[in-house]
Amino acid sequence: MELSIYNIKGEVTDKKVTLDDSIFGIEPNNHVIWLDVKQYLANQRQGTHKTKERNEIAGSTRKLIRQKGGGGARRGDIKSPLLVGGGRVFGPQPRDYSFKLNKKVKALARKSALSLKAKENAIIVVEDFDFDTPKTKRIVELTKNLQLADKKLLFVLPGQNKNVYLSARNLGKVSVVTASDINTYGIMNCGSLVMTESSLAVIDNLFKA
Repeated sequence: MELSIYNIKGEVTDKKVTLDDSIFGIEPNNHVIWLDVKQYLANQRQGTHKTKERNEIAGSTRKLIRQKGGGGARRGDIKSPLLVGGGRVFGPQPRDYSFKLNKKVKALARKSALSLKAKENAIIVVEDFDFDTPKTKRIVELTKNLQLADKKLLFVLPGQNKNVYLSARNLGKVSVVTASDINTYGIMNCGSLVMTESSLAVIDNLFKA
């Protein structure tokens, strides 16, 4: 697939770029996309939820009522789950939600996600750019110039760029990521990918390494 390259003013330049079909033109595998997104979201979970069980509640172990004849439940001490303030039965305990995915599966998921965006014509390539100072207004202007102001965007840069990152940090619909850190969830969670010219070379090297 061949795409035109835009400048930061939103104008089409005379340069074009050809997307690698082995990365942007494969038949998407929806199952591995689901697996990779599931792993990403699982890794975000802290897993620190905790309730106290019966043996962890502070209280007397004296039997409250006699075993039979009271007409009520056969509760024992005041720590019984049947009573307010008692322990909880089978409550949540701290756990690790993360799970393993093979590198080849994760790579296939990212290529499938990129291919889906390419099929949807949701990939925009812009010339490499930088800001002298962090300024949110510059990112807003760029999105308007590209006619993408109403969409959720993921900017893909070839490397770390503090000024661009800080400029986009306060915008709820704009995220910035380096090409080497691109992930399936980020790709699928955006409406359009805005990729710089140099970031494409990084992605090519990433998947062909």
